[in-house]
Amino acid sequence: MLGLLRDNPALQRGALIGPAILVIAIFMLCPLGVMALVSVLERGVNGGVQWGVYSPEAYINFLFERDLDDSLLINYDYLQIFARSFGQSISTTLLALLIGFPTALWMSLQSERMRFLMIFLVTIPFWTNLLVRNYAWILLLRANGLIDSLFQWLGLTTEPLGLLYNDFSIAVGLTYSFLPFMVLPIYASLEKLDWRLVEAAYDLGANRLRALSRVIVPLSLPGIVAGSVLVFIPCLGAYVTPVLLGGGKALMIGNLIQLQFGASRNWPFGAALAFALLAIVLLTMMAYLLRYKQKAEHP
Repeated sequence: MLGLLRDNPALQRGALIGPAILVIAIFMLCPLGVMALVSVLERGVNGGVQWGVYSPEAYINFLFERDLDDSLLINYDYLQIFARSFGQSISTTLLALLIGFPTALWMSLQSERMRFLMIFLVTIPFWTNLLVRNYAWILLLRANGLIDSLFQWLGLTTEPLGLLYNDFSIAVGLTYSFLPFMVLPIYASLEKLDWRLVEAAYDLGANRLRALSRVIVPLSLPGIVAGSVLVFIPCLGAYVTPVLLGGGKALMIGNLIQLQFGASRNWPFGAALAFALLAIVLLTMMAYLLRYKQKAEHP
């Protein structure tokens, strides 16, 4: 057996990746298979599912609702929740990019010792539980909280600003939570940047803005795209931040799925929503991979 492995590179590769494939099959594919099965089962009378009774009703309920005569009517409620989640994820990604790119650029221009320190500071929030970080933002954004009190002390406002329990507070919380996922990939791209190209741009008459837009940004584009994907996808399924900072007033996809498996006890519909979210994530990743595969083949 050992001799066969020694003489066959294909078997060697299979033996090396076999354990990883087994772990993926057990801990990822099997749960997904169970969720796929649940999504096509009939909802139980008292919640849960009726095993062995299959129905596409969960997927139908995503776009339609049944009238009294059992006819189908278009229901835009869930589409609005998905649209809100997309809008919130896009705004969070843009905010993280506006803050993260200058931060990563400044980090890449520092000495090696300072860069290590900045990476340490960027990753510090991960040492604290997400719940604690969101509760800290509640203390900052609530009426007569720290920010409100500061603005009133400066004489800029006389009444509470109403910064909490709205889309603004959700965007702030999500941006803060996922900002390191934007900073670190961009920093990884900028750290490997050949700064002689920037100096050559200056020698050819470019100013700082032109050198930034024509040299630095294009060369750091892989990090920008990777950071945007790493921020956008988790935001779609975010649950804790919309609940705490949104006050339950602005449902997002993650909150809707939790409600179906919790209070509503509609497991098939919750599983169908989860698969809709998974499809969106997979399409996003496929678009990203195809885009850069084409770029690599046709630079």
